[in-house]
Amino acid sequence: MEFRPCIDIHNGKVKQIVGGSLRDQGNRAEENFVSEKDAAYYAKLYKKDGLRGGHIILLNPEGSEFYEATKRQALAALHAWPGGLQVGGGIRDDNAQFWLENGASHVIVTSFVFRDGRLDQENLRRISAAAGKEHLVLDVSCRKKGEDYYIVTDRWQKFTDAILDKAVLDELAAYCDEFLVHAVDAEGKANGIEAELARLLGEWQGVPVTYAGGVGSYADLEQLRLLGQNRVNVTIGSALDLFGGTLEYKKIVESNKYNESSIK
Repeated sequence: MEFRPCIDIHNGKVKQIVGGSLRDQGNRAEENFVSEKDAAYYAKLYKKDGLRGGHIILLNPEGSEFYEATKRQALAALHAWPGGLQVGGGIRDDNAQFWLENGASHVIVTSFVFRDGRLDQENLRRISAAAGKEHLVLDVSCRKKGEDYYIVTDRWQKFTDAILDKAVLDELAAYCDEFLVHAVDAEGKANGIEAELARLLGEWQGVPVTYAGGVGSYADLEQLRLLGQNRVNVTIGSALDLFGGTLEYKKIVESNKYNESSIK
């Protein structure tokens, strides 16, 4: 289990938000933390500590009055560490190369692939070809409805008809290098991980998977390690002391560096 850092950008600022609260209308979100530092600061920190595979997420859509400010922050972070970070938010086949040329190791895609509530096979093939399978991360973030986890799009606001299960992961893995999975209803709350989802991801064996959502303690990390069978990577946001939380960034980095089996 590797620690994958994050830089979430909303309204031109690095933030940690409650995932389920994000709304395009009015550019609103319930905020846990708003940083006084810019995105490049965090990128330089992650570079210094050798943390690869972290993700930058643009949380404003194109057309928002804040989009250009958010985009500038994302580009500054990529330029601060070329090849070290992934980027997502509004990625399509016609702009994927722009982000790769500006330093992203991978582009992260959801809404372009899941359109109008369902998987668009043609768009999946197009983005995989445009970015290259080796540079594509599919974000299959999900919310539970009934007994199942459904993939959600458009900054986690819209449900698709796609249930996240092993068959879907098998199908999509043919087109991408990694998966990113936010447990949206746990995101930003630091109240514990979605154990059922973590178990599903741990039982699946394929391309690398990074889980995000709900980590609030070292015990949560240990639970994810066990349920994820030590092969599901983890992102920590609001609970990290970098973003106002109580989990020590330096402790997480040291554990990651020496590849310890658990964090206590």
